[in-house]
Amino acid sequence: MADLKYIHDESVRKTWADHPITYQMGNIGSEVSRSLKWSAKGKTARADAAIDRALELFDYTIEANRDNFPRLREVLIAREEFCDYFFNNNSWHTDPAKMQKYYDGFTMIEQLQPRR
Repeated sequence: MADLKYIHDESVRKTWADHPITYQMGNIGSEVSRSLKWSAKGKTARADAAIDRALELFDYTIEANRDNFPRLREVLIAREEFCDYFFNNNSWHTDPAKMQKYYDGFTMIEQLQPRR
């Protein structure tokens, strides 16, 4: 079995679970934003790289929240919507602006938190 190759730095993977869900989802949202931006300009290496980074952060977040079913369910649905949009011809009819707005909410909440 081949070793899994990570995109993000090893320290990100090791400390991801230490961050609150707002931080995790806000960072996923940054990659979702890049994915939407670059895919709107055509299928490019930048779009593919952003999609891959988003999926990796989704996976880190799923692992970090595996013992919290309501939170895990939310992350799994968000990942499924993301995958449907980019890989399944958007069968859910997701509006990209609304998808971005969902993640922007997490970023806003995280920015309002006192510094840790």
